[in-house]
Amino acid sequence: MKIRICIYIDGANFVYGIKTINKRYSDFMFDFEKLAKEICGNDELIKVNYYNASLKRKLNINKWERQQKLFNRLRKIKNFNVILCKRQKRFTKEDEEFYSIKGDDINLAIDMIMDATKDKYDKAILISGDGDFVPLLRAVKTLKKDVEIYAFKEICSDALIKKNKFLFIDKKLVNKCFYREKKE
Repeated sequence: MKIRICIYIDGANFVYGIKTINKRYSDFMFDFEKLAKEICGNDELIKVNYYNASLKRKLNINKWERQQKLFNRLRKIKNFNVILCKRQKRFTKEDEEFYSIKGDDINLAIDMIMDATKDKYDKAILISGDGDFVPLLRAVKTLKKDVEIYAFKEICSDALIKKNKFLFIDKKLVNKCFYREKKE
């Protein structure tokens, strides 16, 4: 019997993680569909939810355009959902402007819990190293669902992998999953 799998990707965490493998790497050319197939193997992929926020166009139009191409490519993949959150302007103590993503973690958590209560999956796969998700995983397990974590070792919270099934995303897996445009 095939296991039903839903994958939840913390996009911002993924961006930081892939750069720990190689500073030149980017999620813009990453093949998330191939990663999902690698993770699921012969089991049944129900859906993939990808959470992120658009970059600010005015700050770097080239990066913004590349990110939009990524989002559009993901939206075309069967059973992939792109959930866009907000970027909020913040300031450092030195009054330097920066932007942080707001709402991605809570949207991911709500979706994973709701999908578990609606029995949409047997196993939830979280792609993130963010320790804030520890209570979420505990809650999902109380609903008798299996949980697995895929994370980058250098940015993974010890609390997240403690008492959870996990796999570190390494250079071999990343290199296998870069997007290569199809020649027409």
